[in-house]
Amino acid sequence: MSVLDWIVLVVTLALIIIYGIYKSRTTRDLDGYLLSNRSLPWYVILLSIMGTQASAITFISAPGQAYTDGMRFVQYYFGLPLAAIVISISFIPAFSRLKVYTAYEYLESRFDLKTRAVTSFLFLLQRGLSTGISVFAPSIVLSLLFDWNIYVTILLIGGMLIIYTVMGGAKAVAHTQKVQFLIIMGAMVLAAFYVIKQLPQNIGLGDALSIGGKLGKMNIITTGVKDGQFDWGDRYNIFSGILGSFFFMLSYFGTDQSQVGRYLTGKNIRESRLGILMNGIVKVPMQFFILMIGVLVFAFYQFNSAPAFFNDYELKRLENSSYKNEFTALQQRLHSIDAQKSTVLAEYGSNKSGLALQHMQQLQTQTDDVRKSIKELIKKNNGKDNDTNYIFLRFVLDHLPAGLVGLIIAVIFLASWGSIGAALNSLASTTIVDVHKRLIKKNEDSETDYKFSKLYSLLWGIFCIAVAMYVSSSDDSLIEAVNILGSLFYGTILGIYLVAFYAKKVKGNAVFIGAILSEAIVVTLFILNENKIISLGWLWLSAIGALSVVVFGIIIQNTTKAVRR
Repeated sequence: MSVLDWIVLVVTLALIIIYGIYKSRTTRDLDGYLLSNRSLPWYVILLSIMGTQASAITFISAPGQAYTDGMRFVQYYFGLPLAAIVISISFIPAFSRLKVYTAYEYLESRFDLKTRAVTSFLFLLQRGLSTGISVFAPSIVLSLLFDWNIYVTILLIGGMLIIYTVMGGAKAVAHTQKVQFLIIMGAMVLAAFYVIKQLPQNIGLGDALSIGGKLGKMNIITTGVKDGQFDWGDRYNIFSGILGSFFFMLSYFGTDQSQVGRYLTGKNIRESRLGILMNGIVKVPMQFFILMIGVLVFAFYQFNSAPAFFNDYELKRLENSSYKNEFTALQQRLHSIDAQKSTVLAEYGSNKSGLALQHMQQLQTQTDDVRKSIKELIKKNNGKDNDTNYIFLRFVLDHLPAGLVGLIIAVIFLASWGSIGAALNSLASTTIVDVHKRLIKKNEDSETDYKFSKLYSLLWGIFCIAVAMYVSSSDDSLIEAVNILGSLFYGTILGIYLVAFYAKKVKGNAVFIGAILSEAIVVTLFILNENKIISLGWLWLSAIGALSVVVFGIIIQNTTKAVRR
Protein backbone atom coordinates (compact mmCIF):
# COMPACT_ATOMS: atom_id res chain seq x y z
CA MET A 1 0.00 0.00 0.00
CA SER A 2 1.06 3.60 -0.56
CA VAL A 3 1.79 6.16 2.15
CA LEU A 4 -1.59 7.77 1.47
CA ASP A 5 -3.33 4.41 1.98
CA TRP A 6 -1.62 4.00 5.35
CA ILE A 7 -2.62 7.50 6.42
CA VAL A 8 -6.28 6.89 5.45
CA LEU A 9 -6.29 3.50 7.20
CA VAL A 10 -4.71 4.68 10.47
CA VAL A 11 -6.72 7.93 10.72
CA THR A 12 -10.04 6.19 10.01
CA LEU A 13 -9.46 3.50 12.61
CA ALA A 14 -8.13 5.95 15.21
CA LEU A 15 -11.13 8.26 14.86
CA ILE A 16 -13.55 5.34 15.28
CA ILE A 17 -11.75 4.16 18.43
CA ILE A 18 -11.81 7.67 19.94
CA TYR A 19 -15.48 8.08 19.06
CA GLY A 20 -16.31 4.69 20.60
CA ILE A 21 -14.51 5.52 23.84
CA TYR A 22 -16.29 8.89 23.99
CA LYS A 23 -19.69 7.26 23.44
CA SER A 24 -19.04 4.42 25.91
CA ARG A 25 -19.80 6.54 28.95
CA THR A 26 -22.71 4.86 30.70
CA THR A 27 -23.80 3.56 34.11
CA ARG A 28 -21.55 0.89 35.64
CA ASP A 29 -24.20 -1.82 35.80
CA LEU A 30 -25.74 -4.47 33.54
CA ASP A 31 -28.37 -2.12 32.14
CA GLY A 32 -25.69 0.31 31.02
CA TYR A 33 -22.98 -2.12 29.88
CA LEU A 34 -25.25 -4.63 28.13
CA LEU A 35 -28.22 -2.54 26.95
CA SER A 36 -27.02 1.08 26.84
CA ASN A 37 -29.64 1.98 29.48
CA ARG A 38 -32.38 1.18 26.90
CA SER A 39 -32.04 4.67 25.46
CA LEU A 40 -31.37 4.38 21.72
CA PRO A 41 -33.59 5.71 18.87
CA TRP A 42 -34.71 3.53 15.96
CA TYR A 43 -32.14 4.76 13.43
CA VAL A 44 -29.23 3.89 15.74
CA ILE A 45 -30.86 0.48 16.30
CA LEU A 46 -31.24 0.02 12.53
CA LEU A 47 -27.61 0.84 11.79
CA SER A 48 -26.48 -1.28 14.73
CA ILE A 49 -28.52 -4.27 13.52
CA MET A 50 -27.16 -3.91 9.99
CA GLY A 51 -23.65 -3.33 11.27
CA THR A 52 -23.86 -6.48 13.38
CA GLN A 53 -24.96 -8.61 10.43
CA ALA A 54 -22.74 -6.93 7.84
CA SER A 55 -19.43 -8.25 9.13
CA ALA A 56 -16.07 -8.26 7.39
CA ILE A 57 -17.20 -11.57 5.92
CA THR A 58 -19.90 -9.71 3.98
CA PHE A 59 -17.47 -7.29 2.35
CA ILE A 60 -14.62 -9.74 1.80
CA SER A 61 -16.59 -12.78 0.72
CA ALA A 62 -19.89 -11.61 -0.83
CA PRO A 63 -18.38 -10.05 -3.99
CA GLY A 64 -16.31 -13.21 -4.44
CA GLN A 65 -19.44 -15.29 -3.96
CA ALA A 66 -21.11 -13.42 -6.84
CA TYR A 67 -17.93 -13.66 -8.93
CA THR A 68 -17.89 -17.46 -8.68
CA ASP A 69 -21.58 -18.38 -8.27
CA GLY A 70 -23.50 -15.36 -9.51
CA MET A 71 -26.17 -13.22 -7.86
CA ARG A 72 -28.39 -16.07 -6.70
CA PHE A 73 -27.08 -15.74 -3.12
CA VAL A 74 -29.32 -12.64 -2.79
CA GLN A 75 -32.31 -15.02 -2.55
CA TYR A 76 -30.99 -16.01 0.88
CA TYR A 77 -32.33 -12.67 2.17
CA PHE A 78 -35.81 -12.87 0.66
CA GLY A 79 -37.40 -14.21 3.86
CA LEU A 80 -36.15 -11.29 5.98
CA PRO A 81 -38.98 -8.74 5.42
CA LEU A 82 -41.64 -11.26 6.48
CA ALA A 83 -39.52 -12.37 9.45
CA ALA A 84 -39.17 -8.72 10.55
CA ILE A 85 -42.96 -8.35 10.64
CA VAL A 86 -43.39 -11.46 12.80
CA ILE A 87 -40.62 -10.31 15.17
CA SER A 88 -42.22 -6.88 15.60
CA ILE A 89 -45.62 -8.46 16.36
CA SER A 90 -44.63 -11.33 18.69
CA PHE A 91 -41.02 -11.19 19.85
CA ILE A 92 -40.38 -7.53 20.68
CA PRO A 93 -43.52 -7.02 22.83
CA ALA A 94 -42.77 -10.19 24.84
CA PHE A 95 -39.18 -9.19 25.51
CA SER A 96 -40.01 -5.56 26.24
CA ARG A 97 -42.87 -6.41 28.61
CA LEU A 98 -40.56 -8.45 30.86
CA LYS A 99 -37.65 -5.98 30.61
CA VAL A 100 -35.25 -8.83 29.89
CA TYR A 101 -31.50 -8.51 29.34
CA THR A 102 -31.40 -11.55 27.05
CA ALA A 103 -33.94 -13.34 24.88
CA TYR A 104 -33.57 -16.50 26.96
CA GLU A 105 -34.87 -15.04 30.24
CA TYR A 106 -38.34 -15.11 28.69
CA LEU A 107 -38.19 -18.90 28.29
CA GLU A 108 -37.88 -19.54 32.02
CA SER A 109 -41.00 -17.51 32.73
CA ARG A 110 -42.85 -19.35 29.93
CA PHE A 111 -41.41 -22.86 30.48
CA ASP A 112 -38.72 -23.65 33.06
CA LEU A 113 -35.05 -23.27 33.90
CA LYS A 114 -33.80 -26.27 31.89
CA THR A 115 -35.45 -24.97 28.69
CA ARG A 116 -33.84 -21.59 29.23
CA ALA A 117 -30.50 -23.29 29.94
CA VAL A 118 -30.47 -25.54 26.84
CA THR A 119 -31.45 -22.62 24.59
CA SER A 120 -28.74 -20.42 26.08
CA PHE A 121 -26.22 -23.24 25.60
CA LEU A 122 -27.15 -23.69 21.93
CA PHE A 123 -26.80 -19.94 21.35
CA LEU A 124 -23.45 -19.70 23.15
CA LEU A 125 -22.08 -22.65 21.19
CA GLN A 126 -23.09 -21.49 17.71
CA ARG A 127 -22.37 -17.79 18.29
CA GLY A 128 -18.97 -18.51 19.81
CA LEU A 129 -18.01 -20.73 16.88
CA SER A 130 -19.35 -18.38 14.20
CA THR A 131 -17.64 -15.39 15.81
CA GLY A 132 -14.39 -17.31 15.57
CA ILE A 133 -14.97 -17.52 11.81
CA SER A 134 -15.62 -13.76 11.79
CA VAL A 135 -12.31 -13.15 13.57
CA PHE A 136 -10.56 -15.09 10.82
CA ALA A 137 -12.00 -12.91 8.04
CA PRO A 138 -10.05 -9.67 8.68
CA SER A 139 -6.96 -11.73 9.51
CA ILE A 140 -6.86 -12.67 5.82
CA VAL A 141 -6.27 -9.01 5.05
CA LEU A 142 -3.17 -8.60 7.21
CA SER A 143 -1.88 -11.97 6.09
CA LEU A 144 -2.18 -10.93 2.43
CA LEU A 145 -0.83 -7.40 2.93
CA PHE A 146 2.27 -8.29 4.92
CA ASP A 147 2.75 -11.95 4.06
CA TRP A 148 2.40 -12.71 7.77
CA ASN A 149 1.61 -16.08 9.25
CA ILE A 150 -2.18 -16.35 9.55
CA TYR A 151 -1.95 -17.37 13.22
CA VAL A 152 -0.03 -14.19 14.07
CA THR A 153 -2.63 -12.04 12.34
CA ILE A 154 -5.48 -13.84 14.13
CA LEU A 155 -3.85 -13.09 17.50
CA LEU A 156 -3.35 -9.45 16.54
CA ILE A 157 -6.88 -8.89 15.21
CA GLY A 158 -8.47 -10.84 18.07
CA GLY A 159 -6.52 -8.89 20.65
CA MET A 160 -7.57 -5.54 19.17
CA LEU A 161 -11.22 -6.59 19.13
CA ILE A 162 -11.14 -7.80 22.73
CA ILE A 163 -9.77 -4.45 23.95
CA TYR A 164 -12.33 -2.55 21.85
CA THR A 165 -15.31 -4.54 23.14
CA VAL A 166 -14.33 -4.98 26.80
CA MET A 167 -13.79 -1.25 27.19
CA GLY A 168 -17.05 0.00 25.74
CA GLY A 169 -19.95 -2.43 26.09
CA ALA A 170 -23.21 -2.13 24.17
CA LYS A 171 -23.26 1.66 23.92
CA ALA A 172 -19.84 1.90 22.31
CA VAL A 173 -20.74 -0.94 19.95
CA ALA A 174 -24.06 0.62 18.89
CA HIS A 175 -22.80 4.16 18.32
CA THR A 176 -19.60 3.17 16.54
CA GLN A 177 -21.59 0.79 14.34
CA LYS A 178 -23.69 3.78 13.26
CA VAL A 179 -20.62 5.63 11.94
CA GLN A 180 -18.89 2.47 10.73
CA PHE A 181 -21.82 1.44 8.60
CA LEU A 182 -22.04 4.82 6.87
CA ILE A 183 -18.29 4.76 6.11
CA ILE A 184 -18.53 1.17 4.90
CA MET A 185 -21.35 1.82 2.42
CA GLY A 186 -19.68 4.99 1.17
CA ALA A 187 -16.48 3.06 0.49
CA MET A 188 -18.33 0.27 -1.31
CA VAL A 189 -20.09 2.82 -3.54
CA LEU A 190 -16.69 4.29 -4.41
CA ALA A 191 -15.33 0.82 -5.14
CA ALA A 192 -18.22 0.13 -7.54
CA PHE A 193 -17.66 3.51 -9.22
CA TYR A 194 -13.99 2.75 -9.83
CA VAL A 195 -14.71 -0.71 -11.21
CA ILE A 196 -16.99 0.87 -13.82
CA LYS A 197 -14.54 3.71 -14.44
CA GLN A 198 -11.74 1.26 -15.30
CA LEU A 199 -13.80 -0.57 -17.92
CA PRO A 200 -12.99 0.25 -21.58
CA GLN A 201 -14.28 3.63 -22.79
CA ASN A 202 -17.13 2.18 -24.86
CA ILE A 203 -18.29 -0.20 -22.09
CA GLY A 204 -20.68 1.12 -19.45
CA LEU A 205 -22.56 -0.25 -16.46
CA GLY A 206 -25.29 -1.79 -18.61
CA ASP A 207 -22.72 -3.51 -20.81
CA ALA A 208 -20.86 -4.88 -17.78
CA LEU A 209 -24.06 -6.32 -16.35
CA SER A 210 -25.04 -7.68 -19.77
CA ILE A 211 -21.69 -9.48 -20.03
CA GLY A 212 -22.08 -10.78 -16.49
CA GLY A 213 -25.61 -11.96 -17.28
CA LYS A 214 -24.61 -13.72 -20.49
CA LEU A 215 -21.86 -15.53 -18.59
CA GLY A 216 -24.27 -16.73 -15.90
CA LYS A 217 -23.64 -14.22 -13.10
CA MET A 218 -26.98 -12.33 -13.09
CA ASN A 219 -28.96 -15.35 -11.90
CA ILE A 220 -30.96 -13.31 -9.38
CA ILE A 221 -34.04 -15.57 -9.38
CA THR A 222 -33.59 -19.32 -9.76
CA THR A 223 -36.26 -22.00 -9.35
CA GLY A 224 -34.16 -24.89 -8.12
CA VAL A 225 -35.82 -27.11 -10.73
CA LYS A 226 -33.40 -29.43 -12.52
CA ASP A 227 -34.41 -31.92 -15.22
CA GLY A 228 -38.06 -31.36 -14.38
CA GLN A 229 -37.65 -31.99 -10.63
CA PHE A 230 -37.02 -29.72 -7.67
CA ASP A 231 -33.46 -30.10 -6.41
CA TRP A 232 -33.54 -30.04 -2.59
CA GLY A 233 -29.76 -29.86 -2.58
CA ASP A 234 -29.75 -26.55 -4.48
CA ARG A 235 -28.63 -24.00 -1.88
CA TYR A 236 -30.18 -20.80 -3.23
CA ASN A 237 -33.46 -20.56 -5.11
CA ILE A 238 -36.73 -18.67 -4.80
CA PHE A 239 -38.33 -21.36 -2.61
CA SER A 240 -35.47 -21.85 -0.16
CA GLY A 241 -34.98 -18.08 -0.30
CA ILE A 242 -38.51 -17.35 0.89
CA LEU A 243 -39.50 -20.38 2.98
CA GLY A 244 -36.14 -21.61 4.28
CA SER A 245 -34.79 -18.09 4.69
CA PHE A 246 -37.92 -17.00 6.60
CA PHE A 247 -37.24 -19.52 9.37
CA PHE A 248 -33.51 -18.79 9.36
CA MET A 249 -34.00 -15.01 9.55
CA LEU A 250 -36.78 -15.32 12.12
CA SER A 251 -34.43 -17.25 14.36
CA TYR A 252 -31.41 -15.05 13.73
CA PHE A 253 -33.12 -11.71 14.30
CA GLY A 254 -35.70 -12.99 16.77
CA THR A 255 -33.68 -15.27 19.06
CA ASP A 256 -29.95 -14.66 18.51
CA GLN A 257 -28.81 -12.41 21.36
CA SER A 258 -26.30 -10.65 19.09
CA GLN A 259 -29.33 -9.21 17.25
CA VAL A 260 -31.92 -9.21 20.05
CA GLY A 261 -29.47 -7.21 22.14
CA ARG A 262 -29.47 -4.52 19.43
CA TYR A 263 -33.19 -3.79 19.61
CA LEU A 264 -33.48 -4.31 23.37
CA THR A 265 -31.49 -1.06 23.59
CA GLY A 266 -34.49 0.84 22.17
CA LYS A 267 -36.04 3.54 24.32
CA ASN A 268 -39.49 1.98 23.75
CA ILE A 269 -41.30 -0.71 21.73
CA ARG A 270 -41.98 1.67 18.85
CA GLU A 271 -38.28 2.47 18.38
CA SER A 272 -37.33 -1.22 18.55
CA ARG A 273 -40.02 -2.16 16.01
CA LEU A 274 -39.01 0.60 13.60
CA GLY A 275 -35.39 -0.52 13.79
CA ILE A 276 -36.11 -4.16 12.89
CA LEU A 277 -38.75 -3.34 10.25
CA MET A 278 -36.50 -0.85 8.47
CA ASN A 279 -33.77 -3.47 8.47
CA GLY A 280 -36.17 -5.84 6.72
CA ILE A 281 -36.76 -3.21 4.04
CA VAL A 282 -33.20 -2.05 3.30
CA LYS A 283 -31.18 -5.24 3.80
CA VAL A 284 -32.15 -6.94 0.51
CA PRO A 285 -31.20 -4.01 -1.78
CA MET A 286 -28.02 -3.45 0.23
CA GLN A 287 -26.93 -7.06 -0.22
CA PHE A 288 -27.94 -6.93 -3.89
CA PHE A 289 -25.60 -3.99 -4.36
CA ILE A 290 -22.67 -5.70 -2.61
CA LEU A 291 -23.14 -8.84 -4.69
CA MET A 292 -23.41 -6.74 -7.85
CA ILE A 293 -19.92 -5.39 -7.17
CA GLY A 294 -18.73 -8.98 -7.57
CA VAL A 295 -20.43 -9.17 -10.97
CA LEU A 296 -18.78 -5.88 -11.99
CA VAL A 297 -15.39 -7.21 -10.91
CA PHE A 298 -16.09 -10.33 -12.98
CA ALA A 299 -16.88 -8.16 -16.01
CA PHE A 300 -13.72 -6.11 -15.38
CA TYR A 301 -11.60 -9.24 -15.53
CA GLN A 302 -13.07 -10.13 -18.91
CA PHE A 303 -11.23 -7.07 -20.26
CA ASN A 304 -8.16 -7.50 -18.03
CA SER A 305 -6.11 -10.57 -17.21
CA ALA A 306 -7.33 -12.14 -13.97
CA PRO A 307 -4.91 -13.88 -11.60
CA ALA A 308 -4.64 -17.61 -12.24
CA PHE A 309 -5.63 -17.96 -8.57
CA PHE A 310 -6.59 -15.05 -6.31
CA ASN A 311 -4.69 -16.23 -3.22
CA ASP A 312 -1.19 -15.08 -4.13
CA TYR A 313 0.39 -17.05 -1.29
CA GLU A 314 -0.75 -20.36 -2.77
CA LEU A 315 0.45 -19.33 -6.24
CA LYS A 316 3.93 -18.66 -4.90
CA ARG A 317 3.96 -22.04 -3.17
CA LEU A 318 2.90 -23.70 -6.42
CA GLU A 319 5.62 -21.91 -8.41
CA ASN A 320 8.23 -23.37 -6.05
CA SER A 321 6.81 -26.89 -5.98
CA SER A 322 7.26 -30.04 -8.02
CA TYR A 323 4.12 -29.01 -9.95
CA LYS A 324 5.82 -25.88 -11.36
CA ASN A 325 5.93 -27.08 -14.97
CA GLU A 326 2.28 -28.13 -15.00
CA PHE A 327 1.31 -24.79 -13.49
CA THR A 328 3.36 -22.89 -16.10
CA ALA A 329 1.60 -24.73 -18.90
CA LEU A 330 -1.81 -23.88 -17.43
CA GLN A 331 -0.81 -20.23 -17.11
CA GLN A 332 0.17 -20.15 -20.76
CA ARG A 333 -3.20 -21.63 -21.61
CA LEU A 334 -4.89 -18.83 -19.64
CA HIS A 335 -2.86 -16.18 -21.52
CA SER A 336 -3.97 -17.71 -24.81
CA ILE A 337 -7.64 -17.59 -23.75
CA ASP A 338 -7.22 -13.97 -22.58
CA ALA A 339 -5.85 -13.03 -26.01
CA GLN A 340 -8.90 -14.55 -27.67
CA LYS A 341 -11.16 -12.72 -25.21
CA SER A 342 -9.56 -9.40 -26.17
CA THR A 343 -10.44 -9.97 -29.81
CA VAL A 344 -14.02 -11.02 -29.05
CA LEU A 345 -14.62 -8.16 -26.58
CA ALA A 346 -13.25 -5.63 -29.07
CA GLU A 347 -15.91 -6.86 -31.48
CA TYR A 348 -18.56 -6.59 -28.75
CA GLY A 349 -17.43 -3.06 -27.86
CA SER A 350 -17.80 -1.86 -31.42
CA ASN A 351 -21.18 -3.33 -32.33
CA LYS A 352 -22.58 -4.98 -29.14
CA SER A 353 -22.80 -8.28 -31.02
CA GLY A 354 -24.78 -11.06 -29.41
CA LEU A 355 -22.64 -13.53 -31.35
CA ALA A 356 -19.56 -12.14 -29.58
CA LEU A 357 -21.17 -12.82 -26.20
CA GLN A 358 -21.90 -16.41 -27.23
CA HIS A 359 -18.23 -16.80 -28.13
CA MET A 360 -17.38 -15.30 -24.73
CA GLN A 361 -19.41 -18.03 -23.04
CA GLN A 362 -17.27 -20.67 -24.69
CA LEU A 363 -14.06 -18.90 -23.69
CA GLN A 364 -15.28 -18.48 -20.09
CA THR A 365 -15.99 -22.20 -19.90
CA GLN A 366 -12.40 -22.83 -20.99
CA THR A 367 -11.17 -20.35 -18.37
CA ASP A 368 -13.17 -22.12 -15.65
CA ASP A 369 -11.71 -25.46 -16.71
CA VAL A 370 -8.14 -24.13 -16.48
CA ARG A 371 -8.81 -22.56 -13.06
CA LYS A 372 -10.24 -25.87 -11.90
CA SER A 373 -7.04 -27.62 -13.00
CA ILE A 374 -4.94 -25.04 -11.12
CA LYS A 375 -7.03 -25.60 -7.99
CA GLU A 376 -6.43 -29.34 -8.30
CA LEU A 377 -2.67 -28.70 -8.42
CA ILE A 378 -2.90 -26.46 -5.34
CA LYS A 379 -4.80 -29.19 -3.51
CA LYS A 380 -2.15 -31.76 -4.51
CA ASN A 381 0.43 -29.34 -3.14
CA ASN A 382 -1.39 -29.46 0.24
CA GLY A 383 -2.72 -25.93 -0.22
CA LYS A 384 -6.10 -24.26 0.18
CA ASP A 385 -7.87 -24.54 -3.14
CA ASN A 386 -10.70 -22.07 -2.45
CA ASP A 387 -9.89 -18.46 -3.36
CA THR A 388 -13.42 -17.00 -3.18
CA ASN A 389 -12.57 -15.00 -0.07
CA TYR A 390 -9.56 -13.37 -1.80
CA ILE A 391 -11.17 -12.21 -5.07
CA PHE A 392 -12.43 -8.77 -4.03
CA LEU A 393 -9.44 -8.07 -1.81
CA ARG A 394 -7.02 -8.95 -4.63
CA PHE A 395 -8.87 -6.59 -6.97
CA VAL A 396 -8.76 -3.78 -4.39
CA LEU A 397 -5.01 -4.11 -3.87
CA ASP A 398 -4.19 -4.42 -7.56
CA HIS A 399 -6.52 -1.94 -9.25
CA LEU A 400 -8.00 0.72 -6.94
CA PRO A 401 -6.29 4.14 -6.60
CA ALA A 402 -4.16 5.18 -3.63
CA GLY A 403 -6.27 6.32 -0.70
CA LEU A 404 -9.26 4.21 -1.65
CA VAL A 405 -7.26 1.04 -1.02
CA GLY A 406 -6.60 2.24 2.53
CA LEU A 407 -10.27 3.11 2.97
CA ILE A 408 -11.42 -0.35 1.78
CA ILE A 409 -8.96 -2.03 4.15
CA ALA A 410 -10.29 0.21 6.93
CA VAL A 411 -13.82 -0.85 5.98
CA ILE A 412 -12.91 -4.49 6.50
CA PHE A 413 -11.57 -3.71 9.96
CA LEU A 414 -14.58 -1.52 10.83
CA ALA A 415 -17.02 -4.23 9.76
CA SER A 416 -15.09 -6.70 11.90
CA TRP A 417 -15.16 -4.48 14.94
CA GLY A 418 -18.88 -3.81 14.60
CA SER A 419 -20.08 -7.37 14.12
CA ILE A 420 -17.61 -9.12 16.41
CA GLY A 421 -18.00 -6.47 19.09
CA ALA A 422 -21.77 -7.03 19.10
CA ALA A 423 -21.24 -10.80 19.16
CA LEU A 424 -18.85 -10.67 22.12
CA ASN A 425 -21.25 -8.33 23.90
CA SER A 426 -24.11 -10.81 23.35
CA LEU A 427 -21.97 -13.76 24.49
CA ALA A 428 -21.04 -11.87 27.65
CA SER A 429 -24.63 -10.81 28.35
CA THR A 430 -25.97 -14.35 27.94
CA THR A 431 -23.21 -15.79 30.13
CA ILE A 432 -23.65 -13.28 32.95
CA VAL A 433 -27.47 -13.22 32.91
CA ASP A 434 -28.42 -16.78 31.95
CA VAL A 435 -25.53 -18.68 33.53
CA HIS A 436 -23.63 -16.68 36.14
CA LYS A 437 -26.48 -14.85 37.88
CA ARG A 438 -28.93 -17.72 37.45
CA LEU A 439 -26.76 -20.74 38.28
CA ILE A 440 -23.60 -19.51 40.02
CA LYS A 441 -24.18 -16.33 42.08
CA LYS A 442 -27.64 -14.82 41.99
CA ASN A 443 -27.26 -11.88 44.34
CA GLU A 444 -24.33 -9.60 43.61
CA ASP A 445 -24.18 -5.83 43.53
CA SER A 446 -24.32 -3.99 40.21
CA GLU A 447 -20.62 -3.08 40.25
CA THR A 448 -19.63 -6.77 40.59
CA ASP A 449 -22.01 -7.75 37.78
CA TYR A 450 -20.42 -5.06 35.63
CA LYS A 451 -16.91 -6.37 36.27
CA PHE A 452 -17.93 -9.97 35.57
CA SER A 453 -19.52 -8.86 32.28
CA LYS A 454 -16.17 -7.44 31.20
CA LEU A 455 -14.42 -10.63 32.30
CA TYR A 456 -16.78 -12.78 30.25
CA SER A 457 -16.24 -10.54 27.22
CA LEU A 458 -12.51 -11.18 27.60
CA LEU A 459 -12.91 -14.95 27.99
CA TRP A 460 -15.22 -15.26 24.98
CA GLY A 461 -12.79 -13.19 22.96
CA ILE A 462 -10.02 -15.67 23.78
CA PHE A 463 -12.33 -18.57 22.84
CA CYS A 464 -13.12 -16.96 19.48
CA ILE A 465 -9.42 -16.49 18.75
CA ALA A 466 -8.89 -20.19 19.43
CA VAL A 467 -11.74 -21.09 17.04
CA ALA A 468 -10.30 -18.82 14.33
CA MET A 469 -7.07 -20.81 14.52
CA TYR A 470 -8.98 -23.88 13.27
CA VAL A 471 -10.97 -22.33 10.44
CA SER A 472 -8.17 -21.04 8.22
CA SER A 473 -9.29 -23.58 5.57
CA SER A 474 -12.84 -24.13 4.36
CA ASP A 475 -14.48 -25.61 1.30
CA ASP A 476 -17.12 -22.86 1.45
CA SER A 477 -16.79 -19.12 1.19
CA LEU A 478 -16.72 -17.51 4.64
CA ILE A 479 -20.16 -15.98 4.17
CA GLU A 480 -21.57 -19.45 3.50
CA ALA A 481 -19.57 -21.14 6.27
CA VAL A 482 -20.82 -18.83 9.02
CA ASN A 483 -24.45 -19.17 7.89
CA ILE A 484 -24.26 -22.96 7.50
CA LEU A 485 -22.98 -23.16 11.07
CA GLY A 486 -25.89 -21.06 12.28
CA SER A 487 -28.40 -23.27 10.45
CA LEU A 488 -27.39 -26.22 12.67
CA PHE A 489 -28.78 -24.48 15.75
CA TYR A 490 -31.17 -21.70 14.71
CA GLY A 491 -34.07 -23.99 13.83
CA THR A 492 -34.21 -25.68 17.22
CA ILE A 493 -33.92 -22.37 19.07
CA LEU A 494 -36.65 -20.81 16.92
CA GLY A 495 -38.93 -23.83 17.43
CA ILE A 496 -38.80 -23.31 21.20
CA TYR A 497 -39.98 -19.72 20.76
CA LEU A 498 -42.71 -20.67 18.29
CA VAL A 499 -44.08 -23.09 20.88
CA ALA A 500 -43.80 -20.39 23.56
CA PHE A 501 -45.78 -17.85 21.53
CA TYR A 502 -48.28 -19.97 19.62
CA ALA A 503 -48.73 -23.33 21.43
CA LYS A 504 -49.79 -22.14 24.86
CA LYS A 505 -50.77 -25.60 26.15
CA VAL A 506 -47.30 -27.09 25.64
CA LYS A 507 -45.24 -27.07 28.84
CA GLY A 508 -41.54 -27.08 29.63
CA ASN A 509 -40.86 -30.83 29.72
CA ALA A 510 -42.49 -31.43 26.33
CA VAL A 511 -40.69 -28.59 24.54
CA PHE A 512 -37.37 -29.57 26.15
CA ILE A 513 -37.60 -33.15 24.85
CA GLY A 514 -38.84 -31.86 21.49
CA ALA A 515 -35.82 -29.54 21.25
CA ILE A 516 -33.36 -32.35 21.96
CA LEU A 517 -34.99 -34.59 19.32
CA SER A 518 -35.10 -31.74 16.81
CA GLU A 519 -31.41 -30.92 17.23
CA ALA A 520 -30.54 -34.59 16.77
CA ILE A 521 -32.50 -34.66 13.49
CA VAL A 522 -30.86 -31.46 12.17
CA VAL A 523 -27.33 -32.65 12.98
CA THR A 524 -28.07 -36.08 11.43
CA LEU A 525 -29.38 -34.48 8.22
CA PHE A 526 -26.34 -32.23 8.03
CA ILE A 527 -23.94 -35.17 8.42
CA LEU A 528 -25.82 -37.21 5.81
CA ASN A 529 -25.71 -34.27 3.41
CA GLU A 530 -21.99 -33.66 3.98
CA ASN A 531 -21.30 -37.33 3.25
CA LYS A 532 -23.36 -37.16 0.01
CA ILE A 533 -25.89 -39.71 1.31
CA ILE A 534 -28.71 -37.20 0.83
CA SER A 535 -28.92 -33.86 -0.99
CA LEU A 536 -30.36 -31.00 1.08
CA GLY A 537 -29.60 -27.26 0.92
CA TRP A 538 -28.61 -25.80 4.28
CA LEU A 539 -31.38 -23.17 4.26
CA TRP A 540 -33.93 -25.94 4.80
CA LEU A 541 -32.33 -27.04 8.10
CA SER A 542 -33.76 -24.09 10.06
CA ALA A 543 -37.29 -24.80 8.82
CA ILE A 544 -36.95 -28.52 9.61
CA GLY A 545 -35.54 -27.81 13.07
CA ALA A 546 -38.19 -25.24 14.00
CA LEU A 547 -41.17 -27.25 12.77
CA SER A 548 -39.80 -30.42 14.41
CA VAL A 549 -39.76 -28.77 17.84
CA VAL A 550 -43.36 -27.61 17.39
CA VAL A 551 -44.60 -31.01 16.18
CA PHE A 552 -42.68 -33.00 18.81
CA GLY A 553 -43.71 -30.62 21.57
CA ILE A 554 -47.42 -30.86 20.75
CA ILE A 555 -47.33 -34.66 20.32
CA ILE A 556 -45.36 -35.27 23.53
CA GLN A 557 -47.55 -32.88 25.52
CA ASN A 558 -50.74 -34.61 24.40
CA THR A 559 -49.59 -38.26 24.57
CA THR A 560 -47.16 -38.56 27.49
CA LYS A 561 -48.57 -38.11 30.97
CA ALA A 562 -45.15 -37.77 32.59
CA VAL A 563 -44.43 -34.45 30.88
CA ARG A 564 -47.80 -32.73 31.24
CA ARG A 565 -46.63 -30.07 33.62
